[in-house]
Amino acid sequence: MAEKRRVKPEDLYELLSVGNPVFSPDGKRAAYVVTGISEEKNDYYSNIFVLDPETKQSFQWTHGKCRNHSPAWSPDGTRLAFVSNRNGDPQIYVMNTDGGEAKQVTDAEKGAANPVWSPDGKKMAFTVRVKPGETVLKKGKKEEKEEKKRPEPLEVEKMKYKSDARGLFDGRYQHIAVLDLETEDVRLITEGENSFSPQGWSPDGRYFAFSDIMHEGDDLSFHQDIYLLDWHTGKTENITKGRGMFNQCAWSKSGRYLAVVGHGQEFKNATLNKIWIYDLQEGRFDCLSEGWDIAVGDFMIGDFLQGVAAPRPVWDEDDRGLYFLASREGNTNLYYSDLKGNLRQLTKVEGHVYGFSVSKEGKAIVSAAFPVKPGELYEADLERGSLVPLTAVNRSFLERVELSEPEEIRFAGAEGETVQGWLMKPAGFREGNKYPLILEIHGGPHMMYGNTYFHEFQCLASQGFAVLYTNPRGSHGYGQKFVNAVRGDYGGNDYRDLMLAVDYVLNRFSFIDENRLGVTGGSYGGFMTNWIVGHTNRFKAAVTQRSISNWISFYGVSDIGYYFNEFQHMLDPSDFEGLWKISPLAYVDHIETPLLILHSEKDYRCPIEQAEQLFIALKHRKKPVKFVRFPEANHELSRSGKPNLRIRRLHYIADWFKQYLLP
Repeated sequence: MAEKRRVKPEDLYELLSVGNPVFSPDGKRAAYVVTGISEEKNDYYSNIFVLDPETKQSFQWTHGKCRNHSPAWSPDGTRLAFVSNRNGDPQIYVMNTDGGEAKQVTDAEKGAANPVWSPDGKKMAFTVRVKPGETVLKKGKKEEKEEKKRPEPLEVEKMKYKSDARGLFDGRYQHIAVLDLETEDVRLITEGENSFSPQGWSPDGRYFAFSDIMHEGDDLSFHQDIYLLDWHTGKTENITKGRGMFNQCAWSKSGRYLAVVGHGQEFKNATLNKIWIYDLQEGRFDCLSEGWDIAVGDFMIGDFLQGVAAPRPVWDEDDRGLYFLASREGNTNLYYSDLKGNLRQLTKVEGHVYGFSVSKEGKAIVSAAFPVKPGELYEADLERGSLVPLTAVNRSFLERVELSEPEEIRFAGAEGETVQGWLMKPAGFREGNKYPLILEIHGGPHMMYGNTYFHEFQCLASQGFAVLYTNPRGSHGYGQKFVNAVRGDYGGNDYRDLMLAVDYVLNRFSFIDENRLGVTGGSYGGFMTNWIVGHTNRFKAAVTQRSISNWISFYGVSDIGYYFNEFQHMLDPSDFEGLWKISPLAYVDHIETPLLILHSEKDYRCPIEQAEQLFIALKHRKKPVKFVRFPEANHELSRSGKPNLRIRRLHYIADWFKQYLLP
């Protein structure tokens, strides 16, 4: 067998991502999506495959280097809806499952997404982006419009005028339309200066559940609500009544219950997601998961998976309970709870289950990733908790490439609590040699490192670096107290947790060279990188990415800045002294570590002026610093940016550390 080669950034072009599994209504087939990268087009493509669970064979149902995704079976299983940009803007298509060409059923001006079938299969809800007063143009009736070639001024009257995901506000809101598949008539069922997402019809077709998106029309509203539209009376009821942040919903099979994921914002955006049950018969809205102290949902952070939609909870067939994902101690698994709140972990893997579907017979398939195995589809044994592979889309890559298996560590944090982390040895590791170490710090801060494939870490290990990554206070996966502990303490015990992590591995692993330490991170991790080099010189090189350097200016430039200081720092925006005290820029005179600054020019979450301030302050003081700007990229560069820029970014990081840490 040929010797395996080391990982390189360009392997992104070869890797494939599997996700969004969904059983057909009869459970005899399951659709899923495979996403890859076209080097020629410098873009992503995805196609829909269908699995026969009995024979374990998969068949490709869509083709081409475009994006085909979001498969949705019709209630009788004879048709499959999906979203495709094969003809330009993304539109919804429907294909017969016995063969034939897919038919385009929407022609919305700015595209359509999120198809949801009605229970009788005669209607389909979907989302469009329209301006107040606009209608959805029916297929075949779209007027030809000449492209605007002149720049136009943007009038701004709201604080929510930009977002990192969509850019500058264009006056359009996401609304829900319903298409009659027989007559092709289309009508909007939501309106106004707010955005909405469809959650689905009740099984009898009477009610349609939908959610809003942080009340976009109201600058100072930070809650999301769930609504029920009575299809018979036309009346809409708000069932969550402004009590917090609620989004994903799932109808029970009888239609009596609606499961809702969300929280009451008791700890602002550090509050754990819970599962709530709305009883339509009794009009009650009760928390099912009050005593669990786990994070409902997938909070694993990585840089590989593409086009993966967060799955909603799924009810069993007799309304006794429901299936859902939860994140706990570096793993995301499939769980089940009955209506009394008795919790059971179904998949028992040290890994990252990021998608699932359960058939009416109770069989489950999941999409999952592991540190040395990128995402694939698996059959889940819900009694034993084990997984059996159903796909092997990355087999060729795994057969030819050497990957580094991380070792879990646990150590005492700043206040004595246990902190979890992982250490990757460098590729080609040999006992007796000394190796440089890079500390990686995740963003959020309310996310979670864990047992998933991380291309950046593997690339660094392949270059001869040990890689340390941990979940300091503020991370998800360790209960409400732990995730909330960072609020009001940025640069305090979170910083100490990270330094204790470095101390721990230096004491335990003799192969790490204490004189060749590097540090990097993005977003909150970029803030912490800046903070670290301003407070210690133990690191000989640092790379700060999409970072924050000045919390005072962050207030006015970030898409979340005008409330973030209050939510996270618990400081008034006018408390300049308090905000400056926790701003890395205040400590720039102490920075001696060579610093590489990487930032996207269209990052509206942590705008590039944060990097500009830091660069000028360091350069003016003749400190060792380099600044790299990534055009046409936003905050998500490392995960979903243009592929060529993602690869250049990985090279910049490795080259900087090689310059200062390798002999």
